[in-house]
Amino acid sequence: MPVMSKLVGAAALLAFTATNAHATTYFKDDFAKGMTKWKASTWKENDGTKGEFTVTAGDFFGDEKINTGIKTGPDARFFATYADFDKPFTNEGKDLVFQFSAKNEQGIDCGGGYFKLLPKSSEMKDFSGDTPYSIMFGPDICGATKRVHAIFTYKGKNLLKKVDVPCETDKHTHVYTLHVKPDNTYDILVDGESKASGNLEDDWEFLKPKTIKDPDATKPDDWDERAQIPDESDVKPEGWDDIPAEIPDPEAEQPEDWDEEDDGTWEAPMIPNPEYKGEWKQKMIDNPDYKGVWVAPDIDNPEYEADDKLYLYKDLAYVATEIWQVKAGTVFDNIIVTDDIKEADKFRQDTYGATIEAEKEALKEIEDKKREEDEAKAKEAEEERKKLEAEEEDEEEEDEEDEEDDTKEVKDEL
Repeated sequence: MPVMSKLVGAAALLAFTATNAHATTYFKDDFAKGMTKWKASTWKENDGTKGEFTVTAGDFFGDEKINTGIKTGPDARFFATYADFDKPFTNEGKDLVFQFSAKNEQGIDCGGGYFKLLPKSSEMKDFSGDTPYSIMFGPDICGATKRVHAIFTYKGKNLLKKVDVPCETDKHTHVYTLHVKPDNTYDILVDGESKASGNLEDDWEFLKPKTIKDPDATKPDDWDERAQIPDESDVKPEGWDDIPAEIPDPEAEQPEDWDEEDDGTWEAPMIPNPEYKGEWKQKMIDNPDYKGVWVAPDIDNPEYEADDKLYLYKDLAYVATEIWQVKAGTVFDNIIVTDDIKEADKFRQDTYGATIEAEKEALKEIEDKKREEDEAKAKEAEEERKKLEAEEEDEEEEDEEDEEDDTKEVKDEL
């Protein structure tokens, strides 16, 4: 190998090693040890609506060990649990990557599937939807709403993304990844594929707008907003106003029993005049002085304050979920919080990537078996229906024969 090639190769290896050496994972759980990292919130304990998490791979899976996670149940319950980071995370100058998988094997119709990152200052014993959080991320489905939530807390306000990101709605496992970068940009990925990316300031209302309409501006007196104007050269045709709107019905006839002494002079009823053209108006032409609809000019917003650290969250210390599900049965798994997108991507590939095809086959087998069973039940029901119809027909024939025999006996007696 040439010396230069060796040097380039060595430099690349050192760069890769340095990059990975500085990567830190602040939380990671594949639930191989169950829920040992997690604590239950006391929220909803007293009113009987608190649900539970069960450690399981679910009703179908690609690899039971790899796919073991936590499953919600029973139906129509609130679910809340939380876990501590290995150490608090302040992402100043670093990427923030938050990733987990969700499998809605129950065919969810209404329920959340999101997780939250919370600061060290949050009180977690009674963790609920009212507990202050920093970031909320993940799928949310209810009726026509099917979106990936990405909510950031900024100066005490929870900011929803301006444009929704659609979430997956089938029964398979899907991996949701939020990547926030120190240059105030972001990326939302589903199963490793980018679904939305851009600038935080553009896609959330973190800040006041940079410009506003000038409140002191007024429309100039000579500003013409009329797109069209009457054609002054257009003249009303002679006789236009002489044509009446209604005329006597020429086909009407005086009733035979009409008595002019009693009923008065008969007059034909009036009908719309087919030759009447309505009120005359000058035709419209394009206005040569048209300037468009007047809009106040933009000016710099005096309330706008730039912030190059929209991405920054200090002392993140907990990962948690608090959700309501009408139809429970979601399996959550493989949760990671790190400052390295490569680390999260490798975790996704080693789990979801290694098992998703086998999982799809497992679900297909279940659905095929159910379809065969349903078809067999339908066939059995149809055969039973035909059998009952045949028995009824036989009974009707016997009744008819009996009636005929009775009639014959009566005739013979007579």
